[in-house]
Amino acid sequence: MLKSIRSTLMMIGECFRMSLANILSNRARSFLTVLGILIGVAAVIALITTVNGFSGSLSSSFSSMGAGTLTVTVSGSDLKSGMTTGDLEELTTLDAVEGITPNVSLSARVSRGGNYETRISVSGKNAYYFRQNGDILTRGRTINVTDEDNMTFVCLISPDMVETFFYGVDPIGESLYVNGIPFLVVGLLKENSDSSIAGMMNGSPDILVPYTTAMKMNNTSVVTSFTAYLAEGWNTETATDVLEAKLDEMFSYEEDCYEIMDMSSIEDTMKNMLNMVSALLAGIASIALVVGGIGIMNMMLTTVTERTVEIGLKKALGAIPWQIQMQFLIESFLLSVIGGIAGILLGLLLSLILSKVMDTDFAISVFAIVLGAGFSAAVGIIFGWAPARKASKLNPIDALRSA
Repeated sequence: MLKSIRSTLMMIGECFRMSLANILSNRARSFLTVLGILIGVAAVIALITTVNGFSGSLSSSFSSMGAGTLTVTVSGSDLKSGMTTGDLEELTTLDAVEGITPNVSLSARVSRGGNYETRISVSGKNAYYFRQNGDILTRGRTINVTDEDNMTFVCLISPDMVETFFYGVDPIGESLYVNGIPFLVVGLLKENSDSSIAGMMNGSPDILVPYTTAMKMNNTSVVTSFTAYLAEGWNTETATDVLEAKLDEMFSYEEDCYEIMDMSSIEDTMKNMLNMVSALLAGIASIALVVGGIGIMNMMLTTVTERTVEIGLKKALGAIPWQIQMQFLIESFLLSVIGGIAGILLGLLLSLILSKVMDTDFAISVFAIVLGAGFSAAVGIIFGWAPARKASKLNPIDALRSA
């Protein structure tokens, strides 16, 4: 029994050596054969690894942007269309809520002198917003409580507004007309100043004004969107329950009057979308693996034809069909594995380059490597089976006669 196992292992080892020698003796043809496998595996590895790295960077950005906040969108009911200033102040008395920032937005016509622009994004904020986002200002002052209470016409403008309306002029202390109303410019904003969930969804505003002033310009007395900043020690899940209970009470327990969003729910949605895209791209890239498998089958069928005499001699000397079949299967397997290993290395290199270009994290995906290696090995066996079977069924007399 032991002797039989040893002889089988020696025979398999000899098949490996002969297969490798045959591959090396036909380098050009072997390279062209494994090229399809190489490209397919490299594409799968590069796509999955790059998407995973991008997903990791996205998660980090989402976590930093939405840490400790809940964004509430109010659709209202027949009796209560939105949140009044008193309602927002009442919410700040909750233990879970440290502060509230209303989100009031409008699209306006902005002008100065003979220059004007339409559809400019204007956002209304309160003083608490600037206490939480004190680094968004480059010069000037922020909106304060006095501005809110008196509905003053003051504004903070983005770099784009400075370039459009105040080229070569210091904007601080100058007037800017918003829907025909003169606003005093009191501060300059940084680029991409709004990193909240609302800002991420709607984009950074061009102009910030007191939220009460924005409500007046919209001819409304209610707020339909606001951000709640959580008190220290409260997590989003528990704070959401507390906020929901209070909002249910305010809206007389009517259904579908509001929606509470946190960054984790948006992050989960984005991850699911990225996973779907990754699976789709990997499926498309896998077509190259199938093409590579067809190339292996074509080469092996050609090899069987070229080595008909060799197969006939082996059979005449006592080789049994499964030994012949094993040799050709090993050869196709080696071709696909060589292409798979080269594809994995090339795919990781491409992924590293893409991560540097896109400025995202680079993380080696074990799943992608296992998938690429397993797929390439399976392709070699599946597409090598038919030529190997054909070789094992050759009649030794007919094979020798063809010489």
